[in-house]
Amino acid sequence: MSPAASTLRLRIAQGVIVLFHLTGFVGLAFSEDKSFYLTYTPLTLVLTLGLLAAFQPGRNLVFWLFVAQVFLLGMVAEIVGTNTGLLFGHYTYGATLGPKYMGTPWLIGLNWVMVTYLAGMLMTYVRVPALVRVLLGAVLMVGLDLCMEPVAGRYDFWHWTGELVPLRNFRDWFLLALLTQALFVRSPFPKRNALAPLVYLVQLLFFFGLTMLAP
Repeated sequence: MSPAASTLRLRIAQGVIVLFHLTGFVGLAFSEDKSFYLTYTPLTLVLTLGLLAAFQPGRNLVFWLFVAQVFLLGMVAEIVGTNTGLLFGHYTYGATLGPKYMGTPWLIGLNWVMVTYLAGMLMTYVRVPALVRVLLGAVLMVGLDLCMEPVAGRYDFWHWTGELVPLRNFRDWFLLALLTQALFVRSPFPKRNALAPLVYLVQLLFFFGLTMLAP
């Protein structure tokens, strides 16, 4: 593919990401019928993941093994959390994120993959030792969760017992993020994705904006 064609492909993908998130933001922040926009949450997540995968070079067995490992780690941790409260705290998932297994939406496993991948890709732009990349990548993951938590209950993503987010949630998020970031750093697949920085920024602004502006 020529450089011009590659650039056009990237610009189209970036435009799709921005359009979907901007439409969702406007609808959730200002529309009276928020349920219409919430039904497209799974589609937006799957579409975003699909576009990220399309821009990942060398999608070999090692890459898909990394995806499978993070997905399973995320799902197992969330299943333990929702059914026992031993991880993250006491919470339940709403209907927005779609079909569930043992009270945990399948999309949450994919979300762990996406957040791990985005944070890991961002850290490839920083020339620091691998351990520092793991630590800072985990911080980026927790930062995204911090922006999501204030609106999660409002849009029926998940609900905390007593409507208070426990500090242990962020502690456990950070510990699990350390593990998934270590997997990212150690997995020998090409660490390049021109779409990743925009996706992380759009996700961050999307949830931060909802927290600031949504009624």
